[in-house]
Amino acid sequence: MVNLIGTYECKVDAKGRMMMSSAFKKQLSSVLQDGFVIKRSVFQSCLELYPMQEWNLVMAKINKLNRFVKKNNDFIRRFTAGVKVVEMDVSGRILIPKDLCQFAEIEKEVVLSSAVNIIEIWDKDKYEKVIDDAVVDFADLAEEVMGNIGEDELS
Repeated sequence: MVNLIGTYECKVDAKGRMMMSSAFKKQLSSVLQDGFVIKRSVFQSCLELYPMQEWNLVMAKINKLNRFVKKNNDFIRRFTAGVKVVEMDVSGRILIPKDLCQFAEIEKEVVLSSAVNIIEIWDKDKYEKVIDDAVVDFADLAEEVMGNIGEDELS
């Protein structure tokens, strides 16, 4: 499992090519050759970049869903909508498909933010707004999500 750390700003050119931060390239060095999957985020208007091994773990879970249950089928369809396989070129760039750039409203400046085992790709202005909006609620959210976990569950 990949554990990523950091938040970095970078630019996307007119063709949708994004230079991956050198810090993330280092952290991902063992999995770069396997490629990535890029997709729409479920909860936010950003993109998610999965190292292929992480994507395969998610797909293994999803593949266990009974497709004869309509909710499962609907979930799979929506979760995989717009999914693309991408690779890093020799210059360290990843091409973000146009439809995904449009979804996330990415034009020029982006923020790459680690989300444990994936990288979120945000339009810079949207990222700043989401972070600013979340500051007020973060203490309550942290308590709700992590407050009832015992020390033995964290290790």
